[in-house]
Amino acid sequence: MILGRTLSLYFSGRFLKAILGLFLFAAVLIYLFDVLELVRRGGDREGFSVLRVAMISALRVPLLLEQVIPFTVLFGAIAAFVTLSRGLELVVARASGISVWQFSLPAILVGIVLGILSITVYNPAAVWFQQKSDEAAAGLFGSEQSFLLQSSNDVWVRQDGLDGESVLLAKQLLEGGTLLQGVTIFTFDKDGTFRERIEADEARLGDQIWYLDNAIVYTTEQDPQPYGQYQISTFLTATEVRESIGSPESISFWNLPRFIELARNAGLPAYRYNLQYQTLLARPLLLVAMILIAAAVSLKVSRFGGLGSMILGGILSGFVLYVLTELAKDFGGAGIVPPLVAAWAPGIFGVLMGLTILLNQEDG
Repeated sequence: MILGRTLSLYFSGRFLKAILGLFLFAAVLIYLFDVLELVRRGGDREGFSVLRVAMISALRVPLLLEQVIPFTVLFGAIAAFVTLSRGLELVVARASGISVWQFSLPAILVGIVLGILSITVYNPAAVWFQQKSDEAAAGLFGSEQSFLLQSSNDVWVRQDGLDGESVLLAKQLLEGGTLLQGVTIFTFDKDGTFRERIEADEARLGDQIWYLDNAIVYTTEQDPQPYGQYQISTFLTATEVRESIGSPESISFWNLPRFIELARNAGLPAYRYNLQYQTLLARPLLLVAMILIAAAVSLKVSRFGGLGSMILGGILSGFVLYVLTELAKDFGGAGIVPPLVAAWAPGIFGVLMGLTILLNQEDG
């Protein structure tokens, strides 16, 4: 029997409602915990206000939520399957000759549509909100609060200039790599001898020069000297700065191809950015895998009981895919595994796993 349009829309609506409901629940939880964390870290700082922190957190949440999209689809689909089964709707559907593949198809279509919308609409919007959050947070939490920033960890960058080499560390990257905050620079003369250490609140990239604001210069020959403005020569471009310090997650889906091309033209490795682009492209497949796994772990136990086993199976399946995804990211980001393989392997593995379990359960 072919699933009719009305029944397909009904099933699709139930799956979509369950997934979006779980997504909103996760958004509220993440927002509350994030606000509390920001209040704890910035409550005693100048310029702090609850309204400002609430706005910063609200702008941060969309990008944070992007990491939980696959899991909201997994557990939302499990909840929808169980609800439909307990309401005997799936029982009636199966009695009328509709197979598990037919009533799973609306859920799969919902997953594909959500995956496409998440990479073409949601991701660019989340990145834009994150940039606005960084701007709103600038100067409030200090240079040590790198958890607020687009860079994921401390990265030292060696650069060259007319005055010699220097090593740069920045806590925050803004405006496409042309503006850094929380800057520390160690400079060396042309013979490689240490010359000075510079700490500055902000560094703006000009034409082969860094313009430093509120800098303090430390040398071995005299006491620290404060400067309102200070300059350091560099041959770095904004693309090279972004590649070295910036996080791939800080670039929207539509801008990633252009940035990958710029990085390659500059002779820089683009593994991380190519991996991010391929990971976003593979998201619809990963969501399909989550739905197939949800069907595999929920349909059988919904007929014979065992809600605890179902929840445990869903958690274990999600954990396995999460570990596989993170391992693939690590290998792909380091260039050990091609980004194409690292990005698509978890989704393919999940789909094959879900199909295998369903075939075994339904068709023997």
